Amino acid sequence: MDFMTSGVVLDVLRLLIAAVFVLMGVNHFVPRSARTMAAMMPPRMRGTGILAPLNLVYLTGACEIAGGLGLVFPPTRIAAGIALVVFLAAVFPANAYAATRRDRFGALAVPFVPRLIAQIVLAALILLVAFF
Repeated sequence: MDFMTSGVVLDVLRLLIAAVFVLMGVNHFVPRSARTMAAMMPPRMRGTGILAPLNLVYLTGACEIAGGLGLVFPPTRIAAGIALVVFLAAVFPANAYAATRRDRFGALAVPFVPRLIAQIVLAALILLVAFF
């Protein structure tokens, strides 16, 4: 059996991506991290009440955990993959906002173009492991 066609590579990649999303999602519930992520939201996207930045951080954390877990289970794999790609697009404005404020966000402020390329590559990998 050929290593590349045995599915081992896709299985390992799927588990790695799932683990990254679950761990990143859990990080959304760490108070210091959550406050920093809430500050990364562009002013035009800040709401109040249920749409307050910190609540959106918790929501996105839950989405990352659910999406990561969903990639692992065959019945939810495709839906989770699609949802994670939509998720990446939805959170990109916060990453773009942070990218212009490196003095405020430090290492989280990945420059815009590398962040965009990384998000596109990640989205492609998610779809690969979700559909195959």
